[in-house]
Amino acid sequence: MIVLGIDPGLVQTGYGLIKVGSKNNQVIDYGTISSSSKDKLASRLLAIYDDLLSVINEYKPSVMAIEEVFYGKNVKSALLLGHARGVSMICAAKYNIPVFEYSARKVKQSITGNGNAHKSQIKFMIMKELNLKNFNAPIDASDALAIALCHIYQVRLEEL
Repeated sequence: MIVLGIDPGLVQTGYGLIKVGSKNNQVIDYGTISSSSKDKLASRLLAIYDDLLSVINEYKPSVMAIEEVFYGKNVKSALLLGHARGVSMICAAKYNIPVFEYSARKVKQSITGNGNAHKSQIKFMIMKELNLKNFNAPIDASDALAIALCHIYQVRLEEL
């Protein structure tokens, strides 16, 4: 099984792919899909769509795990983030890939044991869990791998 983790965003959408193994998990690829904040919203969403479809076509993931919208004080930001999430979910639906959603708190809790963990703690645990020596990934890609790992852990818990 290959899990595609998505950390949605309009400026940068992080993605990470993990192949699930019986003894250990293997990172296949990770990165970010970037768009210019100077472009119109529709163009930015199309860039996410096109690039994410390329990732899906190349690696053929079995499932997609995506971060839920975090609603803070800025409603406009949450709505814009929702657009990036929607585009990602449409890409998955186009290929009948099941989508699983996880809150940021759930991801942090499953990766570090602390629902309020800092991004540096998450990155450290990802490096440890996935046996990555030199991991200089952008934070959005690191978060996407964390979301994919969260899904893997959740599935294993449900199997018990």
